[in-house]
Amino acid sequence: MSQSIFDRIGGENAVDAAVDIFYRKVLRDPITAPFFDSVDMDSQRTKQKAFLTMAFGGPHRYSGKDLRAAHAPLVAKGLNDAHFNAVAGHLQATLRELDVPSDLIGEVMAVAGSTRADVLGL
Repeated sequence: MSQSIFDRIGGENAVDAAVDIFYRKVLRDPITAPFFDSVDMDSQRTKQKAFLTMAFGGPHRYSGKDLRAAHAPLVAKGLNDAHFNAVAGHLQATLRELDVPSDLIGEVMAVAGSTRADVLGL
């Protein structure tokens, strides 16, 4: 059996580091930052770490809303493809910054891309 993306990326420590760097980028970006104005970022980071761990084939500890329900209020505030693309770009830049191999970045980005319809309520 092949290893999960979670294991190949470096497990919990790698996901934790990636989420922290990722949100620094997202919160500095004038395109994406306004969506987080009223968000408890400690809670958000914890949820995102659990979600990515699950999505990448690691231990399933995510108990939050599904993507469509979680993002519906943001869609109502104008969340669209441009925002999704910006967030995906921050994820890709984060993985590059962490020296994740390009083939593995491709796999992660494919998982991220597969969430577009649910995140944007399409």
